[in-house]
Amino acid sequence: MPLPTPIQQRAFFETYGFLKISGLLKSELPEILAEFEAVFPQLGLKHDGIKRTMIVQFVDQRPGLCALLDHPELLAAIGNLIGEDFNYMGSDGNYYTGETTWHRDTTYPSNSYIKLALYLDSVTKDAGCLRVVPRSHTDLGLQTWSDETLRDSENLWGMHQRDLPAQPLESEPGDVLLFNHRLLHASFGGGKARRMFTMNLGRHAETPTEIDDLITYGDHHFYGYGLKSPYGQAMTETAPPTRMQHLTQLPKFWDACMERNKARTGK
Repeated sequence: MPLPTPIQQRAFFETYGFLKISGLLKSELPEILAEFEAVFPQLGLKHDGIKRTMIVQFVDQRPGLCALLDHPELLAAIGNLIGEDFNYMGSDGNYYTGETTWHRDTTYPSNSYIKLALYLDSVTKDAGCLRVVPRSHTDLGLQTWSDETLRDSENLWGMHQRDLPAQPLESEPGDVLLFNHRLLHASFGGGKARRMFTMNLGRHAETPTEIDDLITYGDHHFYGYGLKSPYGQAMTETAPPTRMQHLTQLPKFWDACMERNKARTGK
């Protein structure tokens, strides 16, 4: 059977809220793994296997990871879903321990944000892979499925969260997973040092609703990390002009993001 066309991939993503592209970064995997492993000691962190170890602005720490925003096939896949002029909205890198309960990353009205996830270890249904509830990203999905309800599954239905109907996205290193921020997702099982990093991406904001969501995103997703700007030094200093188009809009609204954060938190 032939591979789906870009039009078919976009239609699937818009309908179900997620997309898996097998092996897209397989040839780049050795460099990605080396760069991933270098970030944690670079920042003086060591994973203890007891709790999740996370770094915000993760991709921004290493030129080799920043260069993912220059990768032609990756840019084409993202641009196909949210436009070629998309915004890079930051990243996080993780050694995961334990399970992640059902949740959404955002419920913004513009429905403009997606996440790109790279699992650097083989993950299966019962060993830490991403699970999603298809179509839960739609307006009807938001009305139908509540993350609080799914997390209360044992009281409501006598069923563990891991046993709820969902789509497991088993993956191998080099596979690329893309999913809508409004999509319900979770992870169950797995080891104590699962390697994974994500890149957050958004449609270039044009309408008042999209701009308001952009400011809200900057307020909530960068809160508490003491960041002076949305991007790390390596991200901007190594950026060719083609990358810079993805790094332009968020900084223009950075002050507005911080003002909204101050008004929200009183800090």
